[in-house]
Order: sequence, then structure tokens, then C-alpha cells
Amino acid sequence: MSTGLSGVWAKARGWTIAVCVVAMVLVTALAEDHPATDLDLLGYALVVTSGLALAAGRRAPVPVLAVTGLCALGYQAIGFDVPAVAYLFAVYAAVRAGHRIITLAGTVTLLATLPLAAMVSSPDGSTADAFAQARGALELAWLVAAAAAGEALRQAERRADEAERTREETARLRASEERLHIARELHDSLTHQISIIKVQAGVAVHLARKRGEQVPEALLAIQEASREATRELRATLETLRDDDRAPSHGLDRVPDLVERARGTGLNTTLMIEGQRHDVPAAVDQTAYRIVQESLTNTARHAAAATASIRISYLPETLAIRVDDDGKAMPGTAPVPGTGLLGMRERVTALGGHLRAEPRSEGGFSVQAELPVGRPL
Repeated sequence: MSTGLSGVWAKARGWTIAVCVVAMVLVTALAEDHPATDLDLLGYALVVTSGLALAAGRRAPVPVLAVTGLCALGYQAIGFDVPAVAYLFAVYAAVRAGHRIITLAGTVTLLATLPLAAMVSSPDGSTADAFAQARGALELAWLVAAAAAGEALRQAERRADEAERTREETARLRASEERLHIARELHDSLTHQISIIKVQAGVAVHLARKRGEQVPEALLAIQEASREATRELRATLETLRDDDRAPSHGLDRVPDLVERARGTGLNTTLMIEGQRHDVPAAVDQTAYRIVQESLTNTARHAAAATASIRISYLPETLAIRVDDDGKAMPGTAPVPGTGLLGMRERVTALGGHLRAEPRSEGGFSVQAELPVGRPL
């Protein structure tokens, strides 16, 4: 919504400037004492055109620069001793857009030809009068000021863009460092404690069976829970430590995920569509994590018999879809667990889109689109 309002305001501002310039130059032209000719109507038309052209200054700065310059030459040749205010605005817009060389070349050409145009309208063809009239039409100092203002604003916008990129890179670096810090803390404390519980539970079960005693259900539950907690913690640490030191965790490892899922009894298929091409490392790792987390959720919560993975290589997008035939029913909202939230955060950070919802025919579907456009 804010982008739409910004666009409307930019258009309104351009037309406001154009109308104001037209009004100012028309008043100046009407106030000038110049001999009436049959070309007066053309002169006024050129004055109005030069002002109205400024409305397109942000979209097409170079064409506007050319139009306003030609209009200035035209109404000077007809005898309208009017300052080329529209050309000053066009210089500002062109320099701001980064067209410094073409603006300089156009301005030098205009300054060189304005005296010739003024000589055409001079009654006696006086060169001195022509130069005086041209100097009144376009002061060099104003041109320099307009160019300097445009360049200053262009540099300010460039520095603002660089500062924004630096802030984003700093935020990503801090987030990565924080993930690694959390991974180290979990590994040093929680992993050790769970391992102790797992070992002690295993020893207790072993001793009970060795003595021929019935193993308590609670003890078996503790043993199984510790095993599951160890697996989940290992997967969590793997995700937290997901960095460039683990390049193997990418799309080339997806077939391993498929084989692992089949080993658990989940009939899993993989389909690759499109011409495979290199993708950015972050996209490569995120795609792997999406497939991994989707299959993990299917195995744990979906009670599914089959799962299908489809990876589509498109020119500017990598599309991933993981479907299962589990117990999810249409119309039911998925419970946003940490795995789903993590996937959404990863995809959003890359500028992509994620949909995770029950399918109309039953089961669950995870669909992600990751931009791989060149450049990303």
C-alpha cells in the first residue's frame, strides 16, 4: 500500500512541478516585450511543451533533457527572451539519475547554439545583442547549481543504499553468530545431560533383563524418550550450525533424504523438472532443509504411507513441493511448530514464498518458491 501511495505521490509531484514551471515561464513570456510575429503561437507552444515535459523527468531524464533543450532553442529563435527554467530542472533530474556525461555534452551544445538561435531573432543580426539575449535565457551559474544539486542528491541516495545493505549484512552476520552460540550452548550442556539419561536408562534396562525381572514401562519410556530427544537435538544442532562449512547439505543430498525416508517405511518419490543449473549457496541449503523438515514432519505427525518431492528448476525461481497422503484434512489449519516456522523464516529471508497447508484431496503439502534470479 505504501509503495502505491509513493508512486501516486511521485506522479503528482512531477506534474505539480511541470505545471508550476509552465505558469512561471508563460508569465515571463507574456511580460516580455518582443515584436509580434506569425510565429508567436509556436513560441508559446514550445514554452508550454518544455514545462510539461518535466512530468516525465524521473522516468525518462535524458529524453526530457533533449526536449527541453530543443524547446529552449526554438523559442529563442522565434524571439522569446525567456529563461530556460525547464532545462534547468531537466539538468537536475538527469544528473540525479547518473547521466552526467550526456548532461554535460548536451549543456555545452546548448550554450554554444543559443547565441546562434538568438541571432536569428535579433532585428539587426547583432552578435552582441544575441549573446546578451542568450545569457539572459540561460545563466551558466544556474546550470552549474542544478547539476551540483542533482549530483549531491544522487550521491546521498547511493550512500543511503550502501548503508542499508551494510545494516542487512550486519544483521545476517549477527543472526548467524547467535545461532552458532546457541548450538554450542546446547551441545555443551543439554546434549551431555540427555546422553547421561540415555546411558543410565539403558544400563537399568539391561540389568533388569539380566536378572530376569520385568522392565518397568516407565523405564522403557524414558529410554525411548532419551533416544528420540537425542535424534531431535542432533537435527536441531545440525540446523543451527548450517553454514558454509557444510556444503554437502544441498540439493545434491536430497536423494539421501529420500532413501532415508524409504528406510522408515515411507514410500517416497523424487522428481526433478527443468534444466538443472547452479543456484546460490543459501538457496541450495534452504531447499535441502525444506525437503528434510517436510519429510521429518510427515514421518512424525502425518501417519502417511507415501510422500512425493518435486523440484523444478525455472529461469529465475527454484520451486519445491513436498506432498504426503497423511491424516491432514482440507479446511484444517496447520499447527505452526518450530520446524514450519523455521522453514518460513528461511524462505522469507531469501525473498521467497512458502505455503504449507492441507491438500484438497487429503494429506499435507509444502510448496516453496526461492528466487535464484541472476543476480539473486
